[in-house]
Amino acid sequence: MKTGSYLGAVVIGSLLLPVCQQTAAQGGDSAGRMGADDLSGVVRSANGPEAGVWVIAETNGLPTRFTKIVVTDDRGRYLIPELPKANYSVWVRGYGLVDSPKIQATPGRTLNLTAIVAPNAAAAAEYYPAIYWYSMLKVPAKNEFPVGKAVNQGQWLDTVKTDGCYTCHQLGNKATRTISKELGHFNSSTEAWARRISSGQAMTNMTNNIGRFDAERMLGLFGDWTDRIAAGELPASRPERPQGVERNVVISLWDWARPTAYLHDEIATDKRNPTVNAYGKLYGATEESTDFVPVLDPVRHTATEIRIPVRDPKTPSTKNNPMAPSPYWGEERIWDSQTSPHNPMFDEKGRVWFTSRVRPAANPAFCGKGSDHPSAKYFPVERSNRQLSMLDPNTGKMTLIDTCFQTHHLQFGFDANNTLWASSGGAASEVLGWLNVKMFEQTGDEQKSQGWTPFILDTNGNGKRDDYVGPNDPIDPAKDKRIVAGFYGIAPSPVDGSIWGSVLGYPGYVIRVNPGSSPPETALTEVFEPPFPGYSPRGMDIDRSGVVWAPLASGHFASFDRRKCKGPLNGPTATGKHCPEGWTLYPFPGPQLANVTDSGSAEASYYSWVDQHNTFGLGNDVPIATGNANDALLAFKDGKFIILRVPYPMGFYAKGLDGRIDDAGAGWKGRALWSTYATRAPFHVEGGKGAKSKVVKFQLRPDPLAR
Repeated sequence: MKTGSYLGAVVIGSLLLPVCQQTAAQGGDSAGRMGADDLSGVVRSANGPEAGVWVIAETNGLPTRFTKIVVTDDRGRYLIPELPKANYSVWVRGYGLVDSPKIQATPGRTLNLTAIVAPNAAAAAEYYPAIYWYSMLKVPAKNEFPVGKAVNQGQWLDTVKTDGCYTCHQLGNKATRTISKELGHFNSSTEAWARRISSGQAMTNMTNNIGRFDAERMLGLFGDWTDRIAAGELPASRPERPQGVERNVVISLWDWARPTAYLHDEIATDKRNPTVNAYGKLYGATEESTDFVPVLDPVRHTATEIRIPVRDPKTPSTKNNPMAPSPYWGEERIWDSQTSPHNPMFDEKGRVWFTSRVRPAANPAFCGKGSDHPSAKYFPVERSNRQLSMLDPNTGKMTLIDTCFQTHHLQFGFDANNTLWASSGGAASEVLGWLNVKMFEQTGDEQKSQGWTPFILDTNGNGKRDDYVGPNDPIDPAKDKRIVAGFYGIAPSPVDGSIWGSVLGYPGYVIRVNPGSSPPETALTEVFEPPFPGYSPRGMDIDRSGVVWAPLASGHFASFDRRKCKGPLNGPTATGKHCPEGWTLYPFPGPQLANVTDSGSAEASYYSWVDQHNTFGLGNDVPIATGNANDALLAFKDGKFIILRVPYPMGFYAKGLDGRIDDAGAGWKGRALWSTYATRAPFHVEGGKGAKSKVVKFQLRPDPLAR
């Protein structure tokens, strides 16, 4: 791994560093490019110009807190473009450094900055992304398995990564690698961890996840991890400073939402046409935390809220979730959400669709047995924990839509009906659901406009759907077979209209559903299992050629290309393992967990998104993973990862992203990726209690000094 010259000079350079003040002076070439609303200059330390470090400008002088971040070039020069008029605090952050003093400045100045070399390795490590600390966790070695109910190391890792501990928040940041004194006094760190995971209203999720295999062993390993860190142990590897095109990134951040709210994700535009809602407002989804979802106007720098309602006032709220007191909030119940808005999507008309609860879980009669609904006739559904809502920003009207099927993530199809396809979230869900948006607009009939289908494999190989055996029954050569494979991620294919999804768990799957002419009765499913050392996909997306991209809990970014399959895609052997040749596994950046010898990384990316329309500037069909352990988005281009790191505030943890083209003729300024801080614990982010989620805008200019 390249380390850069700053690492060897961490200690020596700090001893030589004079006490310097930042100066307003000529900044070289960057000053020549500077406009009236820019800041530019050169960053130097005792070691000379500092390349690949971040210059951060932040203000509270706008309606919501605003921050802009750029990277220095190979000569230490920087240029922060297009800062709104305000007073800013400006400072330097970088690997091998500690933060420089914050200097007050206004746009239009040339501001040379003095970087502060870290006095020792421990001080430098405080700025490392979470993955470097989390990689110190010692998991059981392969030869120790089975351990409890875990049959192998991969199944164990799935729990301490994407499908368990990492599902909701980052591990390895300052808040999680230390034990707060406010938690109480304990006889051991194992006891402290048992109490820690009971804190707050996510208690049930956390205790259930860590108890899936051998809770005592797992808690002991986490206790050992925090004990070693408390004793002064440091990460074995160090991050590399931004290189190449990574230095061209401009990051803008806005505060939104409440300190007690968390975001699941955001939406800026229609994935099928990213020019929709140009320069418009962004909308968030606050899931279990609140019914008040945030709205950001990035042009006016304002953050507001809208409330998503329910139909039935008896809809349960997360306010009543079991909990133990939190070291941050004590006994205060900070979550209170009936609607649990999870995933927003724009349509072609600029309306925003949400997955949200509108009622209690028991389904109405038209969903169940005895109903004449076309889908219920083939497969009745008794419960759904989340349904649909739609906001028209032009009128402010919110429309609630009751669905028999459960909703989790949404994607619009490419068909004439603008079909809205919904994943269900958990692997135990039995159906794939959809809403015919065109029909709903024409009739207003939510029952007639929706449908769903179970997952049926064509195991008899005749190319059509027939009678089938159940999930727990052996394959019958004369029949098809139903499987339980609820979608988590979901993506309609632009190539053939098939619907793809990911299935959680170990080893997990990606699934293809061909709806056929009448989906409730004709839809057929294909299932594909990642080959070892890959396992356990979470979110996924698809490119314009029909190639699926999914992050795996094994620490790989996986592509699956169905066109590469050599054997039959139906019949009695087409049950998951029949196309290993369709998969390609790319190890994520960052170190591997201790005691893990297989390829991969400690990275546990939550979701992926494919830039089908070059909204960022790297080209069409570039897949991007949410680098949840890396404080980054991870773009994969020409066989290499480009790390779009967010250095401040530490703890960037995305669950989704999208890209928008505001002005195709404006070059890099008219294109951007958008995401948000989506941890369930915003108080774990740098700044602690009171920190708010942030909208994050990524832009890619042609060089580090372009304006």
